[in-house]
Amino acid sequence: MDELELPQYFICPISLQIMKDPVTTVSGITYDRESIKRWLLTAAAEGHSSAVCPVTKQLLPLTSSDLTPNHMLRRLIQAWCIVNPKSGIERIPTPKSPVHKSVVFKLIREVKSGNPLSHLNALKKLDELAKDKEKNQKPMAEAGVSKAMIFLILKRFKEGKTLFLEEALRILQLTWIPTEENKKIVEENIDFIHSLLWVLSNDELENISMIHALKMLKNVTEVAKTSLLERLKLNFFKEMVSILHKNKSPQDNKAVLHVLIQTSPHGRNRMKIVEAGAIFEIMELELINNPDKKTTELIFCLLANLCTCAEGRQQFIKHAGGIALAAKRLLRISPTTDDRALCIIESLARFSATREVVSEMLRVSAVSKLCMVLQADCAGYLKNKARDILRLHNYAWSNSPCIQVYLLTCYTR
Repeated sequence: MDELELPQYFICPISLQIMKDPVTTVSGITYDRESIKRWLLTAAAEGHSSAVCPVTKQLLPLTSSDLTPNHMLRRLIQAWCIVNPKSGIERIPTPKSPVHKSVVFKLIREVKSGNPLSHLNALKKLDELAKDKEKNQKPMAEAGVSKAMIFLILKRFKEGKTLFLEEALRILQLTWIPTEENKKIVEENIDFIHSLLWVLSNDELENISMIHALKMLKNVTEVAKTSLLERLKLNFFKEMVSILHKNKSPQDNKAVLHVLIQTSPHGRNRMKIVEAGAIFEIMELELINNPDKKTTELIFCLLANLCTCAEGRQQFIKHAGGIALAAKRLLRISPTTDDRALCIIESLARFSATREVVSEMLRVSAVSKLCMVLQADCAGYLKNKARDILRLHNYAWSNSPCIQVYLLTCYTR
C-alpha cells in the first residue's frame, strides 16, 4: 500500500484521509462530509454565525444543507478502490440517497386520511425519515411536511387531544426550514403559538414533547411579524418564566431566552416580561447556575433590553445582586457581555441614578470596573461608553477613597 500513489484530490483537506462521502462547499472546495460537518458544528458551538473555509478562508454557512454531494468524485474514488484491492484498499459504499418527494407526498396523504392505523404508520415512517435530517430535511420540507404537521398540531389543540402530538412535534422540529411558505403559515398565526403554549403547560405530555414545542416556539418567534408578537398576552410570558424557574436543562433555558429576546422589542412586551418576573429569574439563573458563555450573553442581552424601560430598571435595582453582577461580569466573559453590561450600567446611570444607586455603583466596584475598561485591551466603543458613564457622575465618584488612585490615572475628566 505504501507504494501505491494516492491521487491528491481523493484526500480530504481536513482529515487528510481518503474521502468516503465527498461534498463541495459554497467556496468550491470538496471535503469529506463527516469532516466538514464537524468543522461547522465546532464553529456553531463556539457561537459563531458562520465558519471559515479551511482552504480558501471564505465564510461558510453553518447549515449542512449547503453542502453539495460530489457524485463524480465519489464514483472515481470507488472505481479506484475496486481496481486496487490487493493494496489493502476497501471499497467505499455508496451513501444513501435522500428520500424521493413522491414517497413523502404519499405519506402526507395518509396522515390526512381518516384511517387511524394509516395515520399512525405514516407518522412513524415520516419520523424515521426525519431523523436522517442531513439527507432528508430539504426534500421533506419542499414536499410540505412542516405544513402538514402544523395543521395536525392545530387540529389536536382545537380538539384538546394529545393523540400523535409527540410525533407531529418531533417531525416538525426536525424538518423545519424557514421557507417563504412556512413563514406565511406561522408569521401571523396566533393559534399556532397558543397550541405550542398549550403543549408546554400540558401535564399529560412527556417532557420530550415540551422540548420540541419550545424549540419550535423559538423558530416561530424568529420569523413572526411584529403584529403577531405585539398580540402576545401576559400568560405567554409567565409560562416562559415558569420554564426558567423549573430550570430543567441548559437547552431549555437558552430556547426561552431566545424567545424572550425576540419578543421583547415589540409593543408592551418589555413591561409584560418584567411583570412576569423575568428579571429575578434570569439573574438567579446567572448567579446560581454559573452557565456557559453563550447563556450568559443571552441573559445580559435580555437584561439590557428590559432595562430600557423604567419598570425593568426598577426591578433590576430591587435585586440585591443586580449592579454587582453587571460589574463582576465586565471584562470576564466576552465582548458581547461587556457591551450589554455597559448598556445596563449606562441605563441605570442615566435614568435611575438616585443617590442610593450612585453610591451602590461605587460600593460594589462598578465604578472601578468602568475605570478598568478604559485601561483594558478592548474595543474603542466600549472605552467611550465607559468614559461617558463616568462623566455622568464625576462629581460623586472622582474623589472617593473607594477607587484606587491608579485606576483614575488614565481617565480624562
